[in-house]
Amino acid sequence: MIAVVVVAGVVGAALTVLNSGGGGTGSAAASPPRTSPAAPPAARHTGAGPGKASGKPSASPSQKPSASSSGTPGGSGEPSGGTDFSGPGSGVFTTAAASGKAVGQGTIRRYKVEVEGGTGVSAKDAAREIETVLADPRGWTDDGHDGFQLVSGGVADFEIKIASPATVDRICGAAGLHTHGEVNCDVGSQVVVNLKRWETGSPEFPGPLHDYRALIINHEVGHRIGHGHEGCPGPGRPAPAMMQQIDGLHGCVANAWPYDSHGTYLAGPPMP
Repeated sequence: MIAVVVVAGVVGAALTVLNSGGGGTGSAAASPPRTSPAAPPAARHTGAGPGKASGKPSASPSQKPSASSSGTPGGSGEPSGGTDFSGPGSGVFTTAAASGKAVGQGTIRRYKVEVEGGTGVSAKDAAREIETVLADPRGWTDDGHDGFQLVSGGVADFEIKIASPATVDRICGAAGLHTHGEVNCDVGSQVVVNLKRWETGSPEFPGPLHDYRALIINHEVGHRIGHGHEGCPGPGRPAPAMMQQIDGLHGCVANAWPYDSHGTYLAGPPMP
């Protein structure tokens, strides 16, 4: 059965500050991965500027979009037909009628996937794609302390919402974040994903669109389980999933995953 959630237009007073290292609501404190530094407790923000969000809590695109945001990963251009993502959605969210088994160990965080009407995105398909990201052996479950479970009803620790740019601006703006129709944010129990980023990725991420989506999910969920930002560990090395790749790769290679295929955490130096 499909549940419908209406956007209230206001965000609860309990704001989960993005990049603050806070866990999901109702969850136990997260343990750090085996080889990563502990997340500093101070709040962080990306700062204001073209293509960036402003405000003390941070909105995070994970990769910096171009000024026109008109490209997909690898600079191949928008989907055929030049889809315009600037129009408003319906303001009504549908919860994906999809659930799955818990993956990982330790603290299991339950999450729902919700998609705004009028975006053209299948809630069920998006939920299954996000489920594969969070269950990937290169993802956060490899830390031995964290797990996730996709649910379609009942109590959830957080929701992942895919919304039109206008709705993202409204939800994030109510929390003091300015997403400028371009980027994502994390407020309260919500990870709010900008439709434009979900469908077109970023011309600065030279990889498949699925990997770019994985970077968004891994970065935001990483903050929820207690991780702060990390910097580039050295030229030619993979950029950590918790690196603010919006500010450039600084010699690192774009990467969407917290761990490599051998189970090694792709760490970088702690960043403010």
